[in-house]
Amino acid sequence: MLLALANYLAQFESGFNVFSYLTMRAILGALTALILSFVIGPKMIARLSQNQVGQPVRDDGPASHLPKAGTPTMGGALILTAIVVSTVLWADLENHFIWVVLFVTLAYGAIGYVDDYRKLVLQDPKGLTAWQKLFWQSVAAIIAAVALYMMATDDVSTSLLIPYFKDLALPLGMFQIVVTYLFIVGFSNAVNLTDGLDGLAIMPTVLVGGALGVFAYVTGNVNFSEYLGIPYVSGTGEILVFCSALAGAGLGFLWFNTYPAQVFMGDIGALSLGAALGVVAVVVRQEIVLAIMGGVFVVETVSVIIQVVSYKLTGRRVFRMAPLHHHFELKGWAEPKVIVRFWIITVILVLIGLASLKIR
Repeated sequence: MLLALANYLAQFESGFNVFSYLTMRAILGALTALILSFVIGPKMIARLSQNQVGQPVRDDGPASHLPKAGTPTMGGALILTAIVVSTVLWADLENHFIWVVLFVTLAYGAIGYVDDYRKLVLQDPKGLTAWQKLFWQSVAAIIAAVALYMMATDDVSTSLLIPYFKDLALPLGMFQIVVTYLFIVGFSNAVNLTDGLDGLAIMPTVLVGGALGVFAYVTGNVNFSEYLGIPYVSGTGEILVFCSALAGAGLGFLWFNTYPAQVFMGDIGALSLGAALGVVAVVVRQEIVLAIMGGVFVVETVSVIIQVVSYKLTGRRVFRMAPLHHHFELKGWAEPKVIVRFWIITVILVLIGLASLKIR
Protein backbone atom coordinates (compact mmCIF):
# COMPACT_ATOMS: atom_id res chain seq x y z
CA MET A 1 0.00 0.00 0.00
CA LEU A 2 2.66 2.52 1.04
CA LEU A 3 4.92 1.24 -1.76
CA ALA A 4 2.38 2.38 -4.34
CA LEU A 5 2.09 5.75 -2.61
CA ALA A 6 5.88 6.11 -2.47
CA ASN A 7 6.21 5.27 -6.16
CA TYR A 8 3.67 7.96 -6.98
CA LEU A 9 5.37 10.58 -4.79
CA ALA A 10 8.77 9.68 -6.26
CA GLN A 11 7.66 11.46 -9.43
CA PHE A 12 7.85 14.73 -7.50
CA GLU A 13 10.55 13.97 -4.93
CA SER A 14 13.32 11.46 -5.67
CA GLY A 15 13.88 10.80 -1.97
CA PHE A 16 10.79 8.58 -1.94
CA ASN A 17 12.69 6.09 -4.14
CA VAL A 18 14.28 4.75 -0.95
CA PHE A 19 11.03 2.89 -0.27
CA SER A 20 11.46 0.89 -3.46
CA TYR A 21 14.36 -0.98 -1.84
CA LEU A 22 13.23 -4.33 -0.50
CA THR A 23 15.63 -4.24 2.44
CA MET A 24 14.33 -0.83 3.56
CA ARG A 25 10.73 -2.02 3.44
CA ALA A 26 11.70 -5.16 5.36
CA ILE A 27 13.27 -3.06 8.13
CA LEU A 28 10.25 -0.77 8.24
CA GLY A 29 7.95 -3.81 8.27
CA ALA A 30 9.70 -5.28 11.29
CA LEU A 31 9.68 -1.95 13.15
CA THR A 32 6.02 -1.33 12.31
CA ALA A 33 4.99 -4.75 13.61
CA LEU A 34 7.11 -4.31 16.73
CA ILE A 35 5.68 -0.87 17.54
CA LEU A 36 2.12 -2.04 16.88
CA SER A 37 2.67 -4.90 19.31
CA PHE A 38 3.91 -2.53 22.00
CA VAL A 39 0.98 -0.15 21.45
CA ILE A 40 -1.81 -2.72 21.15
CA GLY A 41 -0.44 -5.32 23.58
CA PRO A 42 -1.32 -3.76 26.97
CA LYS A 43 -4.83 -2.83 25.81
CA MET A 44 -5.46 -6.30 24.40
CA ILE A 45 -4.17 -8.04 27.54
CA ALA A 46 -6.38 -5.81 29.70
CA ARG A 47 -9.40 -6.59 27.51
CA LEU A 48 -8.75 -10.34 27.65
CA SER A 49 -8.38 -10.17 31.43
CA GLN A 50 -11.58 -8.14 31.74
CA ASN A 51 -13.47 -10.73 29.70
CA GLN A 52 -11.88 -13.54 31.74
CA VAL A 53 -10.43 -15.25 28.69
CA GLY A 54 -8.01 -17.25 30.83
CA GLN A 55 -5.87 -20.32 30.26
CA PRO A 56 -7.00 -23.61 31.87
CA VAL A 57 -4.20 -25.76 33.29
CA ARG A 58 -4.02 -29.56 33.20
CA ASP A 59 -4.19 -31.22 36.61
CA ASP A 60 -1.76 -33.94 35.51
CA GLY A 61 0.86 -31.46 34.33
CA PRO A 62 3.84 -30.03 36.21
CA ALA A 63 2.81 -28.46 39.53
CA SER A 64 4.66 -25.28 38.58
CA HIS A 65 2.00 -24.61 35.95
CA LEU A 66 -0.90 -24.36 38.39
CA PRO A 67 -0.33 -20.65 39.13
CA LYS A 68 -0.68 -19.97 35.37
CA ALA A 69 -4.40 -20.75 35.50
CA GLY A 70 -6.39 -17.74 34.37
CA THR A 71 -3.54 -16.08 32.45
CA PRO A 72 -5.08 -14.21 29.49
CA THR A 73 -4.99 -16.26 26.30
CA MET A 74 -5.73 -15.63 22.61
CA GLY A 75 -2.81 -13.19 22.51
CA GLY A 76 -2.04 -14.58 19.08
CA ALA A 77 -4.56 -12.03 17.81
CA LEU A 78 -1.94 -9.41 18.66
CA ILE A 79 0.66 -11.18 16.53
CA LEU A 80 -1.71 -11.61 13.60
CA THR A 81 -2.80 -7.98 13.70
CA ALA A 82 0.78 -6.72 13.70
CA ILE A 83 1.86 -9.09 10.90
CA VAL A 84 -1.07 -8.37 8.59
CA VAL A 85 -1.10 -4.59 9.05
CA SER A 86 2.67 -4.33 8.61
CA THR A 87 2.71 -6.61 5.55
CA VAL A 88 -0.17 -4.78 3.86
CA LEU A 89 1.52 -1.45 4.52
CA TRP A 90 5.02 -2.29 3.26
CA ALA A 91 4.79 -5.25 0.86
CA ASP A 92 4.14 -5.13 -2.87
CA LEU A 93 0.47 -6.09 -2.96
CA GLU A 94 0.73 -7.03 -6.63
CA ASN A 95 2.91 -9.97 -5.63
CA HIS A 96 0.85 -13.18 -5.66
CA PHE A 97 3.07 -14.95 -3.14
CA ILE A 98 2.22 -12.32 -0.52
CA TRP A 99 -1.47 -13.02 -0.84
CA VAL A 100 -1.02 -16.81 -0.62
CA VAL A 101 1.06 -16.46 2.55
CA LEU A 102 -1.42 -14.01 4.09
CA PHE A 103 -4.32 -16.31 3.18
CA VAL A 104 -2.74 -19.29 4.92
CA THR A 105 -1.79 -17.26 7.98
CA LEU A 106 -5.25 -15.74 8.39
CA ALA A 107 -7.09 -18.98 7.60
CA TYR A 108 -5.22 -20.89 10.28
CA GLY A 109 -5.63 -17.96 12.63
CA ALA A 110 -9.40 -18.19 12.09
CA ILE A 111 -9.34 -21.92 12.87
CA GLY A 112 -7.37 -21.26 16.03
CA TYR A 113 -9.74 -18.43 16.99
CA VAL A 114 -12.81 -20.66 16.75
CA ASP A 115 -11.08 -23.35 18.82
CA ASP A 116 -9.96 -20.86 21.48
CA TYR A 117 -13.33 -19.12 21.55
CA ARG A 118 -15.20 -22.35 22.15
CA LYS A 119 -12.80 -23.45 24.89
CA LEU A 120 -12.27 -20.17 26.70
CA VAL A 121 -15.42 -18.11 26.11
CA LEU A 122 -18.11 -20.75 25.62
CA GLN A 123 -16.39 -22.99 28.20
CA ASP A 124 -16.56 -26.01 25.89
CA PRO A 125 -13.51 -28.08 26.93
CA LYS A 126 -13.43 -29.86 23.56
CA GLY A 127 -13.32 -26.73 21.41
CA LEU A 128 -13.01 -27.95 17.85
CA THR A 129 -12.62 -31.71 17.73
CA ALA A 130 -9.37 -33.05 16.31
CA TRP A 131 -11.14 -34.11 13.12
CA GLN A 132 -12.90 -30.76 12.69
CA LYS A 133 -9.63 -28.93 13.15
CA LEU A 134 -7.81 -31.20 10.71
CA PHE A 135 -10.59 -30.85 8.15
CA TRP A 136 -10.45 -27.05 8.05
CA GLN A 137 -6.66 -27.07 8.18
CA SER A 138 -6.68 -29.41 5.20
CA VAL A 139 -9.10 -27.24 3.24
CA ALA A 140 -6.92 -24.14 3.68
CA ALA A 141 -3.70 -26.04 2.97
CA ILE A 142 -5.05 -27.66 -0.19
CA ILE A 143 -6.29 -24.31 -1.54
CA ALA A 144 -2.84 -22.80 -0.97
CA ALA A 145 -1.04 -25.87 -2.35
CA VAL A 146 -3.08 -25.88 -5.55
CA ALA A 147 -2.64 -22.12 -5.96
CA LEU A 148 1.14 -22.38 -5.63
CA TYR A 149 1.23 -25.30 -8.06
CA MET A 150 -0.79 -23.32 -10.60
CA MET A 151 1.57 -20.36 -10.14
CA ALA A 152 4.66 -22.49 -10.87
CA THR A 153 6.52 -21.25 -13.93
CA ASP A 154 9.37 -23.76 -14.09
CA ASP A 155 10.56 -27.13 -12.80
CA VAL A 156 12.27 -25.54 -9.78
CA SER A 157 8.90 -24.52 -8.36
CA THR A 158 7.77 -28.15 -8.33
CA SER A 159 10.98 -29.78 -7.15
CA LEU A 160 12.25 -30.66 -3.68
CA LEU A 161 15.66 -29.04 -3.32
CA ILE A 162 18.27 -31.00 -1.39
CA PRO A 163 20.36 -28.62 0.75
CA TYR A 164 24.17 -28.74 0.87
CA PHE A 165 24.28 -30.23 -2.65
CA LYS A 166 24.57 -28.11 -5.78
CA ASP A 167 21.94 -28.66 -8.46
CA LEU A 168 20.46 -31.66 -6.61
CA ALA A 169 16.68 -31.68 -6.62
CA LEU A 170 13.89 -34.23 -6.63
CA PRO A 171 11.26 -33.50 -9.33
CA LEU A 172 7.81 -33.77 -7.76
CA GLY A 173 5.35 -32.61 -10.40
CA MET A 174 1.82 -32.66 -9.00
CA PHE A 175 3.12 -34.42 -5.86
CA GLN A 176 4.34 -30.95 -4.88
CA ILE A 177 0.76 -30.30 -3.78
CA VAL A 178 1.07 -33.11 -1.23
CA VAL A 179 4.41 -31.82 0.05
CA THR A 180 2.99 -28.32 0.44
CA TYR A 181 -0.02 -29.70 2.30
CA LEU A 182 2.14 -31.72 4.69
CA PHE A 183 4.45 -28.83 5.54
CA ILE A 184 1.63 -26.36 6.16
CA VAL A 185 -0.49 -28.70 8.28
CA GLY A 186 2.51 -30.38 9.90
CA PHE A 187 4.30 -27.23 11.06
CA SER A 188 1.03 -25.62 12.14
CA ASN A 189 0.44 -28.43 14.60
CA ALA A 190 4.13 -28.70 15.51
CA VAL A 191 4.28 -25.09 16.70
CA ASN A 192 0.99 -25.61 18.53
CA LEU A 193 2.44 -28.59 20.42
CA THR A 194 5.58 -26.62 21.29
CA ASP A 195 3.59 -23.72 22.70
CA GLY A 196 3.50 -25.01 26.27
CA LEU A 197 5.94 -22.78 28.16
CA ASP A 198 6.35 -19.02 28.39
CA GLY A 199 8.12 -17.84 25.25
CA LEU A 200 9.11 -21.35 24.20
CA ALA A 201 7.38 -21.32 20.81
CA ILE A 202 7.57 -17.67 19.83
CA MET A 203 11.35 -17.17 19.94
CA PRO A 204 12.14 -20.18 17.71
CA THR A 205 9.40 -18.94 15.38
CA VAL A 206 11.09 -15.54 15.19
CA LEU A 207 14.50 -17.10 14.56
CA VAL A 208 13.28 -19.52 11.90
CA GLY A 209 11.04 -16.90 10.28
CA GLY A 210 13.92 -14.44 10.10
CA ALA A 211 16.19 -17.05 8.52
CA LEU A 212 13.50 -17.91 5.95
CA GLY A 213 13.41 -14.21 5.14
CA VAL A 214 17.11 -14.43 4.23
CA PHE A 215 16.35 -17.36 1.93
CA ALA A 216 13.46 -15.42 0.39
CA TYR A 217 15.71 -12.45 -0.34
CA VAL A 218 18.49 -14.42 -2.03
CA THR A 219 16.09 -16.75 -3.87
CA GLY A 220 14.27 -13.79 -5.38
CA ASN A 221 17.45 -11.96 -6.39
CA VAL A 222 19.01 -13.01 -9.70
CA ASN A 223 22.55 -11.99 -8.75
CA PHE A 224 22.60 -13.49 -5.25
CA SER A 225 20.93 -16.72 -6.31
CA GLU A 226 23.42 -17.18 -9.15
CA TYR A 227 26.40 -16.43 -6.88
CA LEU A 228 25.21 -18.83 -4.16
CA GLY A 229 24.13 -21.54 -6.58
CA ILE A 230 20.51 -21.35 -5.47
CA PRO A 231 17.70 -21.69 -8.01
CA TYR A 232 16.13 -18.31 -8.76
CA VAL A 233 12.37 -18.01 -8.20
CA SER A 234 10.95 -14.71 -9.41
CA GLY A 235 8.88 -12.79 -6.88
CA THR A 236 9.93 -14.65 -3.76
CA GLY A 237 12.06 -11.76 -2.53
CA GLU A 238 8.94 -9.90 -1.46
CA ILE A 239 8.33 -12.59 1.17
CA LEU A 240 11.20 -10.97 3.11
CA VAL A 241 8.76 -8.21 4.11
CA PHE A 242 6.32 -10.75 5.52
CA CYS A 243 9.08 -12.59 7.39
CA SER A 244 10.36 -9.31 8.82
CA ALA A 245 6.86 -8.43 9.98
CA LEU A 246 6.55 -11.87 11.55
CA ALA A 247 9.85 -11.39 13.39
CA GLY A 248 8.89 -7.92 14.59
CA ALA A 249 5.45 -9.04 15.74
CA GLY A 250 6.96 -12.09 17.44
CA LEU A 251 9.48 -10.03 19.37
CA GLY A 252 6.74 -7.60 20.36
CA PHE A 253 4.63 -10.47 21.66
CA LEU A 254 7.62 -11.96 23.49
CA TRP A 255 7.81 -8.73 25.49
CA PHE A 256 4.55 -9.79 27.15
CA ASN A 257 4.95 -13.55 26.82
CA THR A 258 8.38 -13.94 28.40
CA TYR A 259 8.55 -15.73 31.76
CA PRO A 260 6.40 -15.18 33.76
CA ALA A 261 3.96 -14.64 30.90
CA GLN A 262 1.34 -11.89 30.99
CA VAL A 263 -0.45 -13.50 28.04
CA PHE A 264 -0.43 -16.73 26.03
CA MET A 265 -0.82 -16.86 22.26
CA GLY A 266 -3.40 -19.67 22.19
CA ASP A 267 -4.27 -21.69 19.09
CA ILE A 268 -5.02 -18.50 17.15
CA GLY A 269 -1.32 -17.67 17.31
CA ALA A 270 0.35 -21.08 17.32
CA LEU A 271 -1.61 -22.57 14.42
CA SER A 272 -1.22 -19.48 12.22
CA LEU A 273 2.51 -19.01 12.88
CA GLY A 274 3.31 -22.66 12.21
CA ALA A 275 1.31 -22.60 8.98
CA ALA A 276 3.07 -19.37 7.97
CA LEU A 277 6.49 -20.98 8.39
CA GLY A 278 5.37 -23.98 6.36
CA VAL A 279 4.00 -22.03 3.41
CA VAL A 280 6.96 -19.61 3.35
CA ALA A 281 9.38 -22.55 3.22
CA VAL A 282 7.47 -23.95 0.25
CA VAL A 283 7.45 -20.61 -1.57
CA VAL A 284 11.22 -20.15 -1.16
CA ARG A 285 11.86 -23.84 -1.97
CA GLN A 286 13.50 -24.66 1.37
CA GLU A 287 11.25 -27.32 2.88
CA ILE A 288 14.08 -29.54 4.10
CA VAL A 289 15.96 -26.56 5.52
CA LEU A 290 12.82 -25.63 7.47
CA ALA A 291 12.76 -29.11 8.97
CA ILE A 292 16.38 -28.57 10.07
CA MET A 293 15.99 -25.05 11.44
CA GLY A 294 12.67 -25.91 13.05
CA GLY A 295 14.15 -29.02 14.64
CA VAL A 296 12.73 -28.11 18.05
CA PHE A 297 9.21 -28.15 16.59
CA VAL A 298 9.92 -31.45 14.83
CA VAL A 299 11.32 -33.15 17.94
CA GLU A 300 8.43 -31.92 20.10
CA THR A 301 5.98 -33.43 17.61
CA VAL A 302 7.90 -36.70 17.34
CA SER A 303 7.96 -37.01 21.13
CA VAL A 304 4.16 -36.88 21.20
CA ILE A 305 3.88 -39.49 18.45
CA ILE A 306 6.33 -41.81 20.23
CA GLN A 307 4.51 -41.38 23.52
CA VAL A 308 1.09 -42.16 22.05
CA VAL A 309 2.27 -45.14 19.97
CA SER A 310 4.27 -46.62 22.85
CA TYR A 311 1.40 -46.32 25.31
CA LYS A 312 -1.13 -47.86 22.92
CA LEU A 313 1.14 -50.75 21.94
CA THR A 314 2.86 -51.53 25.26
CA GLY A 315 0.98 -49.59 27.91
CA ARG A 316 4.23 -47.82 28.81
CA ARG A 317 5.34 -44.23 28.39
CA VAL A 318 8.74 -43.39 26.94
CA PHE A 319 8.74 -39.89 28.41
CA ARG A 320 7.52 -38.73 31.78
CA MET A 321 5.18 -36.46 29.87
CA ALA A 322 4.83 -35.27 26.29
CA PRO A 323 5.56 -32.95 24.53
CA LEU A 324 9.25 -33.14 25.33
CA HIS A 325 9.52 -29.86 27.23
CA HIS A 326 7.24 -31.26 29.95
CA HIS A 327 9.50 -34.30 30.25
CA PHE A 328 12.44 -32.09 31.21
CA GLU A 329 10.27 -30.11 33.62
CA LEU A 330 9.27 -33.28 35.43
CA LYS A 331 12.95 -34.26 35.56
CA GLY A 332 13.52 -31.16 37.66
CA TRP A 333 14.59 -28.54 35.12
CA ALA A 334 13.25 -25.08 35.95
CA GLU A 335 10.94 -23.67 33.30
CA PRO A 336 13.30 -20.82 32.28
CA LYS A 337 16.13 -23.34 31.86
CA VAL A 338 14.04 -25.47 29.49
CA ILE A 339 12.99 -22.40 27.51
CA VAL A 340 16.44 -20.86 27.10
CA ARG A 341 18.10 -24.17 26.24
CA PHE A 342 15.52 -24.84 23.55
CA TRP A 343 16.19 -21.33 22.24
CA ILE A 344 19.93 -22.04 22.13
CA ILE A 345 19.32 -25.28 20.25
CA THR A 346 17.20 -23.36 17.74
CA VAL A 347 19.97 -20.80 17.20
CA ILE A 348 22.38 -23.64 16.43
CA LEU A 349 19.93 -25.29 14.04
CA VAL A 350 19.19 -22.00 12.27
CA LEU A 351 22.91 -21.44 11.74
CA ILE A 352 23.22 -24.95 10.32
CA GLY A 353 20.33 -24.19 7.98
CA LEU A 354 21.83 -20.89 6.89
CA ALA A 355 25.13 -22.64 6.21
CA SER A 356 23.39 -24.38 3.29
CA LEU A 357 23.64 -21.06 1.46
CA LYS A 358 27.39 -21.58 1.09
CA ILE A 359 27.97 -25.30 1.58
CA ARG A 360 27.15 -26.82 -1.78
